[in-house]
Amino acid sequence: MDILKAIMEKRVIGIILTFLGIVGLIMAGVNFMNGGEGMRNIKSIIIYGVLGAIFFFAGIGLIRNTRDRPS
Repeated sequence: MDILKAIMEKRVIGIILTFLGIVGLIMAGVNFMNGGEGMRNIKSIIIYGVLGAIFFFAGIGLIRNTRDRPS
């Protein structure tokens, strides 16, 4: 039972990371489309985009590598 609980916790963390990554990428897209304040806007696009991509791919990797059955 403890193994099943650990697997589900990993999947939940993976889903949360994926969701946060999607939000970060959407924020980067919104900042990119709004244009605006020059260098500050570019920095925020890069920060949201990089963090969003890291969270997204970390979450997807965690979900993909978590097996349903104990090995």
